Amino acid sequence: MSVEEIFETVRAILAEQLELDPAEINMDTNIIDDLDADSLDFVEMVTSIEDEYNIVITDESVGDFKTIRQVVEYLKEKI
Repeated sequence: MSVEEIFETVRAILAEQLELDPAEINMDTNIIDDLDADSLDFVEMVTSIEDEYNIVITDESVGDFKTIRQVVEYLKEKI
C-alpha cells in the first residue's frame, strides 16, 4: 500500500469524524492545533484506523502522533 493510499484513508477518516472538507487536511496538518481535535476525537481516529487496517496501535505510538504525516509513516511501517 502506498503512502498516498494510506494518506487518503486517514484523511477520509478524519474528515468524516470531524465533519471537515478533506481538502483542508494535508500531510503536514497538525491534528490537534490545525483541526481542533480533542482527546476524544483522537481516540476515535485511532480506533477507526485500527479497525480499517486490522492493527493495534500502542499508546506509546499514539503519543508520537502530532501530524498526519507521522500517522501515515507509522502505518506504512505496520501494514
